[in-house]
Amino acid sequence: MIDFTNPSPEATELYRKTGSLKKAEQAEAMEQFCAAMESPLRQGSMPGDIHSDIFQKIPFDPQAKVEFPLDFVAPGTEKDFVAYTITNAGRIPDRTVEGDYIQVPTYEVGNSITWLLKYARDARWDIVGRAMQVLQSGFVKKMNDDCWHALLYAAVDRNLLVYDSDASAGQFTKRLVSLTKTVMRRNGGGNSSSINRKKLTDLYISPECLEDIRDWKVDQVDEVTRREIFLAADGSFNRIFGVNLHDVDELGEDQEYQTYLTGQLSAVVASGDLEFGIGLDLTPNTKPFLMPLVSDVVVTPDDSQLRSRIASAWAIAEYGVCVLDSRFLCAVSI
Repeated sequence: MIDFTNPSPEATELYRKTGSLKKAEQAEAMEQFCAAMESPLRQGSMPGDIHSDIFQKIPFDPQAKVEFPLDFVAPGTEKDFVAYTITNAGRIPDRTVEGDYIQVPTYEVGNSITWLLKYARDARWDIVGRAMQVLQSGFVKKMNDDCWHALLYAAVDRNLLVYDSDASAGQFTKRLVSLTKTVMRRNGGGNSSSINRKKLTDLYISPECLEDIRDWKVDQVDEVTRREIFLAADGSFNRIFGVNLHDVDELGEDQEYQTYLTGQLSAVVASGDLEFGIGLDLTPNTKPFLMPLVSDVVVTPDDSQLRSRIASAWAIAEYGVCVLDSRFLCAVSI
């Protein structure tokens, strides 16, 4: 692993050799340098990551089929599997139970960076460090978008929209959280004591909605709570009725995911509302939000650029994204 902020003398010498004009020496150094870049690249994927707390990464061998078994009881058929009252003499009715599976396609995602050989010879770690940030952000951005596009599509496809008819346009209220909790419960299947019953645990909203909490009046919360909100730092008052609140910059009026919803998915907010939020059930061990990972990020040197006096490396990963059960989420109109 290479620490780009405080590189060791050995790492600096290796970096200098990547700028060598001797092809054999440069190729060997690039091979070692790229191998050392993979670890910090994978660790560096966390900043800016808004998908890993939702989607569970499941590793697969490249030759394996990416398949996930479904439950024997499909959504909407729960009432079909019941017990019967039988006569004193008679055969018990048959009920055939069969499971199914979903096969998730995976795809490759790539990115690359280049830097001048003279920067390597001069050991300009600030240059290669910045190049690494560019390479990292490319993968993080792509994974964020793929995961959230799947979430948004599943929310729209479920055709379940929660809204507070008493709230002003764009106003985030306590009642909206309560309504979403109730709607998730009513439409999750089962009864009051069912195991793994769907419920609202996390709500993803825009920063503007989160700031509405600071404007709650005395008719919404008591003065003690208002003072706690007034003194609280960003992100410290992010839980209401046991529901975790997450502010996502890509949500909100004219923002990227809002535009994706209203444009490509043709979603429509409730009359008088301005934006969308997404409610999720992220109960541990039951999440249907999966990311099958066939290959993690692998960095490889590119020796075809020496004539142009630049060093180059490219990286590739292979994964898929799926939402196996839309009952774990719903759209919220704000």
